[in-house]
Amino acid sequence: MRVTDLARRADTTAETVRHYTELGLLRPDRDPANGYRRYGGDDLRRLRFALKARGLGFTLGDVRALIEESESGATPCPKVRALIETRLQEVEARIQELRGLSDRMHAAVAAWENAPDCRLEDGRVCGLIDSFNADRG
Repeated sequence: MRVTDLARRADTTAETVRHYTELGLLRPDRDPANGYRRYGGDDLRRLRFALKARGLGFTLGDVRALIEESESGATPCPKVRALIETRLQEVEARIQELRGLSDRMHAAVAAWENAPDCRLEDGRVCGLIDSFNADRG
């Protein structure tokens, strides 16, 4: 398969296939006649695995480690369980950060609802932002 064929079969983009190839996650052969990359069934399986893992929040580094562990003959399942716990904690922390940001944004919208638009002559960029106190809302 060529890049576009592999991408189509895995429901992704050719750019993703090329990127994953550059990272060494996919290992195509070279067609001796024209030098094009030729992807096989192993590449398709690895690509589908990588896409599913990414969809679950695993990093490309995680994907590489899991593939390497599997190829060494070991089962990566214990590592998968440990990694997903770590990624889940990271996502939950990020959600908390985003909730805080959302609260500050709602407070700013409310605080600025009736504030006049004005051009500042003292060099400040925007009085709305300068006047906002996230602690008070």
